[in-house]
Amino acid sequence: MTASPFDHPFLSGLLGDNEIAPYFSAEADIRAMLSFEAALAKAEAAHGLIPAEAARRIAETCAAFSPEVSNLRSATARDGVVVPDLIKQLRASVGEEAAKSLHFGATSQDIIDTSLMIRLKAVVFLFAGRLSTIAAGLHALDGQFGRNKLIGHTRMQAAIPITVSDRLRAWREPLATYRDRLTEQGFPVQFGGAAGTLDKLGSQAATIRASLAQELGLTDAPQWQSGRLPIADIAGLFASISGSLGKMGQDIALLAQAGDEIEISGGGTSSAMAHKQNPVSAEVLISLARFNATLLSGIHQSLVHEQERSGAAWTLEWLLLPQMTMATAASLRLAKELTGNIKRLGTT
Repeated sequence: MTASPFDHPFLSGLLGDNEIAPYFSAEADIRAMLSFEAALAKAEAAHGLIPAEAARRIAETCAAFSPEVSNLRSATARDGVVVPDLIKQLRASVGEEAAKSLHFGATSQDIIDTSLMIRLKAVVFLFAGRLSTIAAGLHALDGQFGRNKLIGHTRMQAAIPITVSDRLRAWREPLATYRDRLTEQGFPVQFGGAAGTLDKLGSQAATIRASLAQELGLTDAPQWQSGRLPIADIAGLFASISGSLGKMGQDIALLAQAGDEIEISGGGTSSAMAHKQNPVSAEVLISLARFNATLLSGIHQSLVHEQERSGAAWTLEWLLLPQMTMATAASLRLAKELTGNIKRLGTT
């Protein structure tokens, strides 16, 4: 039994996502953090800040290193972050000489935030593809049923006749906007050092940060350790995506309630009423939209990031953003399945 429905033994069948969940595993987080350390060493060696041999040794070690996770767990309970013990273990592995150059000029927040950006960039690429697939599915439905009739509803009351194309357009058009915003979304490297000033790097600070970003395939940007707009932006986009998919789910659930304007395969069964086919996917899209809308307010709370670093606001992000990402993943998965399960829309 788990506290999260996204990896629950059976609720994950409804709410989980096997493609996206691995990006939020401890293994993926550690691999991304090690990528940061290897890339940092390479960038600093390229600008003569640390020896080239030390950078080579750090990169080789990071590529094969597996930390003792039980030690990381107990150390995180003490330190509030995983990085001090991870770096301690890594220094022991790279050897005394290279250890002097490891993590030079960086701080825990640099490695943790950059790991998140590395993983979110990969996740967002997959989300953009799913949005394209859903939009294509809706376009196909339009070609098949677009001229059929529906009764339009305003304020939950019957209004005037519309076509299926009219309804599908309202579902489809926001998806192209979200896909474009996802592909244009920047994922900035975090590199500010102890207090955001990169004090140990002197006049080479900006140049090394740019090299680090290039090594990791991220956007070069001034430190954002206390200005959390990159997190708020991506969370807001996730909430908007799930919200629009929730609107589609709500419409489909209402169409299913009426009964004569939609036919859906794969509906859920009832333990008490054998005749029922419940519009489960549509219902869950509504739930996930409301879930993300609720959590987004917490992300906005984390914008109150006091002074040069906040442990409290930072921890709040760790609680919320992975859940929002998984909810968005489930929304996209369910919307894709639901679109494919629509067998008839409207009346002729």
